[in-house]
Order: sequence, then C-alpha cells, then structure tokens
Amino acid sequence: MYDKDLMVLSTLEDIVYSLKLIQDRFVSIQSSDDFLVNSNGLEKLDSISMRLVAIGEGFKNIDKVTDNKLLLEYPSIDWKGVKGVRDILSHHYFQLDAETIFDICDEHIDELLNVSMKMIEDLQR
Repeated sequence: MYDKDLMVLSTLEDIVYSLKLIQDRFVSIQSSDDFLVNSNGLEKLDSISMRLVAIGEGFKNIDKVTDNKLLLEYPSIDWKGVKGVRDILSHHYFQLDAETIFDICDEHIDELLNVSMKMIEDLQR
C-alpha cells in the first residue's frame, strides 16, 4: 500500500470514528428543539457540529489526494453537500441552524457511515 493510500485509509478511519460519535451523541435527540432546550443539548449541538466540520475537512483532503476520483466511485453520497457543510459551519458558525444539524444526523449520517466503511473495505483489498 502506498503512502497516499495509507493517508486516505487513516483519514477514513478517523471519519468513521467521528460518525459513530455523532450517532452516539444523537441518540437522545428527538427533534431540533432538543438541541436548544438546555446546556446539555447545546453541548451536543456544538460537539456534533465540530465533528461534521472534521468529517467535511477529511473528505476534502481525500478528494484532493485522490485527484477527485475516489469519491466519484460512491455516487450515493452528495459529496458536495458533505464538504459544503464543513464550509458553512466553519465560516458561518453563528448562523448555525439546529434544524439543519438535526436533519443531517437524522437522515444522512447512517448512510455516510456505511459508505465510509465500504470505502475502507474496498481500499484494504
């Protein structure tokens, strides 16, 4: 395995770890209001948002290292959206929308985790 492949694999493993943390932190959240009801909810919103930034940055780096080719092999994911969430959260943090974060966690994290694990599996072949 080449250094580039090892870097991509390591980044994917970090992404999977972050996605699992998001799943764990999201378990008790039933609506976007749960993020805003108390300091515990806000802490979850902040920590999930930070992980989404890291995930988006990780996929940006993977895309760069693989000359924009690897992510194209997994078209079920809106990669532009994944990387775009990172940009929005990083540059417009005070405009953070709890409902958007809720929707991301509720509708997209499981599939992104499954695809990320598939990517790792494919790279290890």
